[in-house]
Amino acid sequence: MGDVPAWSPSPLPPSQARGSDRRRALGRLGEQLAAIHLERLRFTVLARNVRTRRGEIDLIAFDGRTLVFAEVKTRRVGARRAFGPDQYPLAGLRLRQRARLRGLAVAWLRERQASRPRARIIRFDAIGVLVDGSGELLQLDHVEGAW
Repeated sequence: MGDVPAWSPSPLPPSQARGSDRRRALGRLGEQLAAIHLERLRFTVLARNVRTRRGEIDLIAFDGRTLVFAEVKTRRVGARRAFGPDQYPLAGLRLRQRARLRGLAVAWLRERQASRPRARIIRFDAIGVLVDGSGELLQLDHVEGAW
């Protein structure tokens, strides 16, 4: 019968698929830590990873007054590696992401018109999560009204 190649559910080569899986897992971890942070601030997380044709909203939360659309950026650092200011999760946020997040929020609000919460304030936040090699939280930066 000969050797049968290993099956991979991803169209990517196995080495790239593993890297992609690790990035997704890191992103999910950061979003989970950000959601816990928002809940500690008395927000209810209404939705996670909301997909539209234009992209994805990481977190949508509401505290009875303020509706927050949050962009979450997560980075992992090794125990032996020092990291500089450019490696902090929020260092790479750009104006293009602001425009994208605002467009996604408008699409979500239009789609959910009947069931969306009535908010006095709509805010766009950025949450940076820094974890160590084992996934332990090292730092969480929350910039309210980032855009």
